[in-house]
Amino acid sequence: MHSGKKLENINFNYKIWLSTKEGQGIMGDGKWQILKAIKEYGSLMAATEALGITYRRTWGDLKKIEEQLGFPLLERSRGGQERGGTKLSPEGEKMVSAFEELHKKTDAFMEKAFDEFREKFI
Repeated sequence: MHSGKKLENINFNYKIWLSTKEGQGIMGDGKWQILKAIKEYGSLMAATEALGITYRRTWGDLKKIEEQLGFPLLERSRGGQERGGTKLSPEGEKMVSAFEELHKKTDAFMEKAFDEFREKFI
């Protein structure tokens, strides 16, 4: 069979996200990247600038996620002499690391499954 050659040029993609039981999205890769950027840059403003996304919408999205999850992802400090900032709450830190671990395990499984799928055409 020669159809396997064509599959060499095909990328396999998938997404991981959390949703409510009703199917309303809570968090996926995009929000995970935002939380990781907040951790790295130490502020929501710097994170949104680095990612090229809007502050206001991101702020609203993160507030909504916190409401859905029932715990804070962020700890905010007001400006002043030491300047304000945003950092991850302990729960936010857990969310970032747990989502990362979930991704590592899922990525490994999905890559193996796709390799097995592709082998059926070789």
